[in-house]
Amino acid sequence: MKPSNYDDWKNCITVSCGIALAADYIRQRISDLEDPSNYHTQKFKKTWGETYLETVIGWFERARTETSK
Repeated sequence: MKPSNYDDWKNCITVSCGIALAADYIRQRISDLEDPSNYHTQKFKKTWGETYLETVIGWFERARTETSK
């Protein structure tokens, strides 16, 4: 399933996958997703496309903002 909005994406990460959106995790994921030479980023982009990659980076940035409050 490909989440289509932030709330669904956050639920998928935190509930379905059981991953806490901790500051270190968020920072690492943003770094990885913004690295075009990262194998997993290349695979993500090939599977889901550039637009969705940018969307997911934006969701991680939103989560980072929420975490820092």
